[in-house]
Amino acid sequence: MHAQTVLLIEVGALLFALGLLGRLSRRIGLSPIPLYLLAGLAFGHGGLLPLSASEEFFAVGAEIGVILLLVMLGLEYTASELVGNLRSAAPAGLVDGLLNALPGAIFGLLLGWGWVAAIVLAGITWVSSSGVIAKVIADLGRLGNRETPVILSVLVIEDLAMALYLPLVTAVLAGSGLVEGGLALVIAVGTVVLVLVLAVRYGRVISSLVSARDPEALLLGVLGLTLLVAGVANKLGVSAAVGAFLVGIALSGPVAHHATELLSPLRDLFAAVFFVFFGLATDPAQMPPVLLPALGLAVVTMATKVLTGYIAAKRAGIALPGRWRAGLGLMPRGEFSIVIAGLAVVTPGIEPRLAPLATAYVLITVVSGPMLARLPDTAWFKAWLRRQATARRAAPVPTGD
Repeated sequence: MHAQTVLLIEVGALLFALGLLGRLSRRIGLSPIPLYLLAGLAFGHGGLLPLSASEEFFAVGAEIGVILLLVMLGLEYTASELVGNLRSAAPAGLVDGLLNALPGAIFGLLLGWGWVAAIVLAGITWVSSSGVIAKVIADLGRLGNRETPVILSVLVIEDLAMALYLPLVTAVLAGSGLVEGGLALVIAVGTVVLVLVLAVRYGRVISSLVSARDPEALLLGVLGLTLLVAGVANKLGVSAAVGAFLVGIALSGPVAHHATELLSPLRDLFAAVFFVFFGLATDPAQMPPVLLPALGLAVVTMATKVLTGYIAAKRAGIALPGRWRAGLGLMPRGEFSIVIAGLAVVTPGIEPRLAPLATAYVLITVVSGPMLARLPDTAWFKAWLRRQATARRAAPVPTGD
């Protein structure tokens, strides 16, 4: 009884504080994500007032938060739109992997941490945070922007790539042979393909299983189906986030529309829990020794993410402001980077500084990324873009001899 009382007090106090921080962030025109993370640092391991009784609650809530963020993204698009975006964004996905994975791998090798740590760092710097970016897009009111499908296409390709990368890196860290690693990869690929086929071909059938007329049944049905598929996907070695996203893609019509309205408050609640838990699990005392290297790595890979989004949006025919919004919106890293680092931490012989470096790196990108994503909306940035457009129009057109 005492433990339950402490749990209720801790959870209630922290959620109330988050409500105040969210209100403050909107008053000052800032995304609440950085404030949620700082709140987690303040009340986590090594913080000002550690919370112990509610740690398990926030761990489960954080997982649900990521799942809800991704299913809500999936509800915005149909299966045919997803396939079309994947086909058109495949070259951008390749550029994304080269520009953002290679710096992490090279960084690990330059530090002398070995090729295994280099592979791990490549994954950490490669994949953006779908959860954070989804929240930022919603906060800034950009869901209907032309560049948003481009951003989502890059994120989906990354998430699907992680479905292949995670089993592979797990086999490498475990020292498994070629057969074991190949089997894990085959299972992951088969699962992703199966869910995609079901979403594309039988999306209407899946939607018909849930009634759009009964809000209570709709909420329970969509939430239950999402958690079920996410759990099964995770069990098979595929990301739970990928499974949740594909459930959102599979649902269509009135079911998708009403589910979006019903799930939005739950998404906001558990998304806040996710960001707080990320801070709760981080010990601030471990980060100062690796802060400078993490900052250098963050600067380089945030710049390569901007270039990735810019190139992808340019290929899609997006205007100059949208290209910058796409690039700046892709910078934050988050849940996948922490998962990859967590796999490495429990591996004997791995570089011990890898975990705090990854934590500091993710915190830098996840705090500064949402702030920098607002730059295209500022007056001075818009004026700079106008000057760039004017200069391009005034430039002489080259003529042949």
